[in-house]
Amino acid sequence: MPKTKTQEVVYGILMTFFMVLAMELYNTGLRMHGLTNEGMLAAFREIPIMFPICFVMGFFFIDRLAPKIAFQMVTPGVDKPILVTTVRACVTVAFMCPIMSFWGTLIFKQPGFELIPAWLQTLACNFPMAFFWQIFFCGPLVRFLFRQIFCRNEKQRFSGSADSVS
Repeated sequence: MPKTKTQEVVYGILMTFFMVLAMELYNTGLRMHGLTNEGMLAAFREIPIMFPICFVMGFFFIDRLAPKIAFQMVTPGVDKPILVTTVRACVTVAFMCPIMSFWGTLIFKQPGFELIPAWLQTLACNFPMAFFWQIFFCGPLVRFLFRQIFCRNEKQRFSGSADSVS
């Protein structure tokens, strides 16, 4: 969907925000054996820590790798757009979830010598949530918001240019 670097950054910020928000609420709920008002505040305090990590990992690394892998499985313009979008999202989750689960385990669980088992357990808990959140909620929400932001700007630009000509 993004066509320019600015659009890529906006899309990345939106996707990162909504994924980090949901995953922090989810993981805090798991750690506290249920999500409470106190847990929500704790999750909101963790967002400023996880957001930049997630954005950097996604924008600079995974967003370069995921399309290459996804487009070996599907072909944009040939396969149905919903299939292309879904495969791209699945590949992104397949890479981002282990990376972000590792960072979350390292920062918030401080497992010491138990890093690998703690990370694998975190990953096993996070993957279904990240997958379904991305496919059914976050992805559609971010694409909708992105279209609202950039289609509206394009419509205003086109209508504005028509007004300036008359």
